[in-house]
Amino acid sequence: MTPPTKSGPRFNNFITVDKVRVIDGEGENLGVMYTREAIEAAAAVGLDLVEVSPNADPPVCKFLDVGKFRYEAQKKANAQRKTQKTQDIKEIKMRPNIDDHDYDVKMRNVNRFIEDGDKVKVTLRFRGRELSHQQLGMDLLKRVQADVAEIAKVEAYPRMEGRQMLMVIAPK
Repeated sequence: MTPPTKSGPRFNNFITVDKVRVIDGEGENLGVMYTREAIEAAAAVGLDLVEVSPNADPPVCKFLDVGKFRYEAQKKANAQRKTQKTQDIKEIKMRPNIDDHDYDVKMRNVNRFIEDGDKVKVTLRFRGRELSHQQLGMDLLKRVQADVAEIAKVEAYPRMEGRQMLMVIAPK
């Protein structure tokens, strides 16, 4: 029965190849050895033989403390996850007969969202008889597109969905 596969690098008896290139604890290259000899040499120093580059030919192994190696790798992954920026979709809702000042306020928000690196979904809602004047809505979305042309690109061009006209813009 084979042992369950563990996540992370293979070490000691889990290394299945016959020969490996060995690097000791100080970073010195000890050359290509049989895996059995390398494990014994690592045990003599009080460390484990850890496979650091399994795709090389022969695989590269290093004398390390496995627990410490896993801990450092986990800390590194957490730090990368922390600095990673996820891209949200912010929504701005308008009406086809929006006033100039209201439009300016909405555009300030659109600009702020785009500078923060988020996508913006501009939703234009038609009510009542406004639905028969869809050209007004299209003109408004073209105006939005022109106003953000320097900092953003249109990802989804204006389209109707029921009583709403939608457009998605993303940072350049």
